[in-house]
Amino acid sequence: MAPANQNFALRPMLPADIPLLAEIFRASVEELAVEDYSDAQIEAWVEAADDEEAFGKRLSDQLTLLATMDGAPVGFASLKGSDVIDMLYVHPAAAGQGAAKLLVDALEKLAGARGAKKLTVEASDTAHDFFRRRGYTAKSRNTVLRGDEWLANTTMEKSFGDETAEPGATLQ
Repeated sequence: MAPANQNFALRPMLPADIPLLAEIFRASVEELAVEDYSDAQIEAWVEAADDEEAFGKRLSDQLTLLATMDGAPVGFASLKGSDVIDMLYVHPAAAGQGAAKLLVDALEKLAGARGAKKLTVEASDTAHDFFRRRGYTAKSRNTVLRGDEWLANTTMEKSFGDETAEPGATLQ
């Protein structure tokens, strides 16, 4: 695994970023999900970015942050409402260097500031271990239809500030 890159920064999404974010989305799915999904599933998944206007509206309707490296966007994440991570994608060239961690750290802080007691994500099989390592627990296994293809994912959840936990106890 590559060492964490200290040149990452965060900024909000701008409308002009949408074409590049669609490309990051496509590259991320096409290159990082190949071990977990079939070619047909990947093709159906990336079609979500074919309509850039709809893709951009989805991101614009949410709180969307970009991770940049030396000023160039390399990943993005979006918070739907106050308690759902809707999208998290990092360009394969920046994968494993800390961009996803930076994005999710920020969304967790923002969710907490918005009063969320927990954060939920429908994690792809590719992202499952990333979220598990961050303290998210699996709640249900799902299948979602994309085009003519069924894709599996897992609803995962992380609770914040659980006052019922005993001091020193770890939340499972």
